[in-house]
Amino acid sequence: MKVFGQRKRATAALAAAGMSLALAACTPAGTGATAASPTSSPAASQQSSTTAPPSPSAEPGTSATVGALVPGFPQRLLPLMPGAKVVSSSLDKTTVPATVALVGGISAPAADVLTFYTKGLQAQGFKAVPGETVGALPSKDFLRGDSETVNISVMESRGVSTFTIGANVAAGSVK
Repeated sequence: MKVFGQRKRATAALAAAGMSLALAACTPAGTGATAASPTSSPAASQQSSTTAPPSPSAEPGTSATVGALVPGFPQRLLPLMPGAKVVSSSLDKTTVPATVALVGGISAPAADVLTFYTKGLQAQGFKAVPGETVGALPSKDFLRGDSETVNISVMESRGVSTFTIGANVAAGSVK
């Protein structure tokens, strides 16, 4: 189980990196301000929900965005739960395994989110790993074969569940 703990940390780090990448892609260079800052103009807030142009330093095969699914997002692998809204998404096909991240929000209990994604992943051959939480946070890990992993964690507050999904999967899974 020690090896899986390392994978779990790597998946969590991947999800955090994907979110950071998504946020960085939508933050004006050199400002350090986010699109949601109180000094943002309405036009800037509207722009945050569109796909940002690729960064000049971005490698082909990598993309991240806020408020939408990135082009090429593997919706068959990780469909958006009905009624959920995308907070951010990212995709990196340049790594082996490929990495995918999705952050979403929905007015539903955390248990419903985990149930939806558990059913979908199990239908694709992923096996749930024992354990339902990390600390007090609902979290579930899945394995397929020896190298494909998915982690889903959900934070529920005031009737809204914010979920983060990080996946490390074979290139064929992101087509």
